[in-house]
Amino acid sequence: MSSPSIRRYITPLIHILVWGLFGLSLLLLNPVLGRFTMPTEFWVKQVVMFTLWIGAFYFTAHVTAPRLLLRGHSGWFIGALIVTATLIMLLSQLVDSALHLPELMDAVLRPPGTPAGGPPRPRHFDTRGLLTTLLVLGISTSVTAVQKWQQDALRRQELEQEKVTSELSFLKAQINPHFFFNTLNNIYALTVIDGAGARQAIHTLSRMMRYVLYETPTDATPLSKELAFVQDYVALMKLRLTDKVEVVVEWPGPVRDVLIAPMLLLPYVENAFKHGVSATLPSRIFIGVRQPTPQTLEMEVRNTKLATPASGFDESNGIGLVNTRRRLDLLYPGRFTLTVTDGTPDQEFRVLLTLHVV
Repeated sequence: MSSPSIRRYITPLIHILVWGLFGLSLLLLNPVLGRFTMPTEFWVKQVVMFTLWIGAFYFTAHVTAPRLLLRGHSGWFIGALIVTATLIMLLSQLVDSALHLPELMDAVLRPPGTPAGGPPRPRHFDTRGLLTTLLVLGISTSVTAVQKWQQDALRRQELEQEKVTSELSFLKAQINPHFFFNTLNNIYALTVIDGAGARQAIHTLSRMMRYVLYETPTDATPLSKELAFVQDYVALMKLRLTDKVEVVVEWPGPVRDVLIAPMLLLPYVENAFKHGVSATLPSRIFIGVRQPTPQTLEMEVRNTKLATPASGFDESNGIGLVNTRRRLDLLYPGRFTLTVTDGTPDQEFRVLLTLHVV
């Protein structure tokens, strides 16, 4: 049986159980039961009152509270509660009169030795009935308010989740086209000077496209696949580099395969190749991935800080530090540190990401 079907049956059972316990408590708390033999009319009155309380509970929960209290009409709602309680008490008195219950109870509760024709016992206001009625109405109001609060909280959570999902999809959609535009430009340039290298680049790109198509739609991917993707990207970029560019790559060995968000590491590597490579001047790119512990991932990317003005990390077609940090905030709140140094003693641009995975 599916979960919704189970919930559909559980809710009525809970209501039946609660009302059963409520009715039982009323019987156990009645001080006269067990000491006297009650007439049939007494039990008829109890059944009528119990029915009225059940009706008042659901009338308040499904009619007056949703239409008045939850719409901000508190005054009208209080008035409706007073009217409901008054009607129940009036109906209680009508039932007493119709069943001649006061006279019958007077006969039952008359002390032994008292003559039958004596004066009737004075009637008292049914305080217990009024308190029970107010209790039922109060519980009904509380349950309705709590359910509304839970529904609102669930709705806010769903809206927040939809917002996060939309933002992540938007950020990934920004990063992926940026990467492919750069890569296609590189392959186009390579076809002029090295046909074999261009064919190898196309094969590598196709493997990377499979990763993007089948891994990025998921929430997480093994670290080994993400690193293989980055390695393919580095190999593709190195095909067009001159001897003046030194690329140093350090991977953990062996890789502890943890799950991380796909396309999480590429923007930092891509930025290094975009801003740290010169066609005429010596330059260097360092990419290091370390795993100090099974739950900790460190990535360090350094590239030569060239004197030629270039767009900063925050200006690369909108794909920069702001967006990558935003994605980290959404995916790993409180579980990462991102340090960016714009000019180390070695004249390098340095990015250090420390990520705590589960």
